[in-house]
Amino acid sequence: MTSRSVAVERRIAASRDAVWQALTDVRGMERVLGGVSRVEVLTEGDFRVGTRWRETRRMFGKEATEEMWVTACEPPERYVVEAESHGTRYVSEWVLRAEGASTTVRMTFSGQSVGGSPGLLARILGGVGARAVRKAVTKDLDDIAAAVEGGLGS
Repeated sequence: MTSRSVAVERRIAASRDAVWQALTDVRGMERVLGGVSRVEVLTEGDFRVGTRWRETRRMFGKEATEEMWVTACEPPERYVVEAESHGTRYVSEWVLRAEGASTTVRMTFSGQSVGGSPGLLARILGGVGARAVRKAVTKDLDDIAAAVEGGLGS
């Protein structure tokens, strides 16, 4: 199996609880994240292990919808979301570290080829693809920061 990853870190001038609320508000994701055009929540209740949704966003010039699910949830410190598509398993790990009145968020996006061929994975997380993923994650974190620093997430 081939595995690749991209990590992005951002300091946000808001409490860890406010950042956690903004990051885990799946139903509000369309309003906060500019890169997300549509979200369909598939489970009821609070954000927890087992929460599932379909997220539509534009990547690499195309609109794509992926089903995602939470596989680890340790409020307000860490959660993991997974998805599988075209022979690749994607894992997004979010870690929140309180630093006084601010919070540092580290998101690690990784992909692992599960079908034996790393072709799609290499395109997504190699070279230009890795830069595009890093740019999208950075934009998501900027959008979260704007929401919580502006008072929408507190």
